[in-house]
Amino acid sequence: MTIPEKMAAVLLTGHGGLDKLVYDREVLVPRPADGEVLIRVTACGMNNTDVWVRQGAYGTEDDPSAVSTWRRQGNTLTFPRIQGTDTVGHIVGVGAGVDPARIGERVMVDFSIYNRNDDSLADIDYMGHGRDGGYAEYMALPAENAHVVATDLTDVELATFCCAYLTGERMLERARLVAGERVLVTGASGGVGSAIIQLARARGAIPIAVAGPGKEAAMLDIGAEAVVTRGKGDLSEAVHSASRGQPIDVVADLVGGLLFNDLLKILRPEGRYTTAGAIAGPVVQLDLRTMYLKQLELHGSSQGSRADFRRIVGYIESRKIRPLVGGVYPLSEFHRAQTDFMAKNFVGKLVVVPDET
Repeated sequence: MTIPEKMAAVLLTGHGGLDKLVYDREVLVPRPADGEVLIRVTACGMNNTDVWVRQGAYGTEDDPSAVSTWRRQGNTLTFPRIQGTDTVGHIVGVGAGVDPARIGERVMVDFSIYNRNDDSLADIDYMGHGRDGGYAEYMALPAENAHVVATDLTDVELATFCCAYLTGERMLERARLVAGERVLVTGASGGVGSAIIQLARARGAIPIAVAGPGKEAAMLDIGAEAVVTRGKGDLSEAVHSASRGQPIDVVADLVGGLLFNDLLKILRPEGRYTTAGAIAGPVVQLDLRTMYLKQLELHGSSQGSRADFRRIVGYIESRKIRPLVGGVYPLSEFHRAQTDFMAKNFVGKLVVVPDET
């Protein structure tokens, strides 16, 4: 195929509101550098990180309210930036050192920029932040990050997995969740939460979901053992009832805020708490006595390792996890897509696709 000189993309032009996201049809198509491939993007899933980076909502260690970007290890975000992590597409060009036979492959993108050759995530970054991502018609990326997945899922379905499931898998790895254990999942109807429900089942664990009203049936359908309706009665009592009095071994928390201390109370002694987000508020109060007297473990988690990503690919290929498409939007209607995303009136993932030409 002939690769055009220009493409459509959504540019993040600075921190702020939706007005900082500009749909531009005159963006230069990137050229793959040595060791890279160029893909024609066919779908890209949406994530909370997109919103929080746009808003500059990550604070700093000294000032939680400061406008700041995602990395604590030094900012790599420059403007304009093309966001988008959960990218699926077809290889249409290769840089030096990449086998031209790869042209034509359908690939799912491992969006992580590892910056190291070992398994440490201490200096991790990601495509859509440290370099351009997939909210565009074309994207260049390292060839090693472009993975062929043996599945008959559509491109849109495949674009629901990357970030959410990688994040969820890393959370469960850090918490060492094993078969037979019970995990309480907050924010369970969102992308990461619904991923954790399925990933816990893939490990043989027993997930209990906390979700908003009207989403109970969807949670049961994807594998939740029971559902606690958020905001309905006392959380501890509701979880005790949902678990039939059995202990909660792990809490996978994506909500934070006022729930935090209740979640620590719900955990059994020597239980493990893991978090990768805080949609109800990132600043919490912790009674250290609860933590040390119950001998709890608290784990922060973000993204995942190469091995985590390979497991996700394996789960997809073995059909242990399935996609949850909450809606599909053309790239040119990105403002509407992100507005609907922030409203959270869906289950699973919203996916953006390039406009038909």
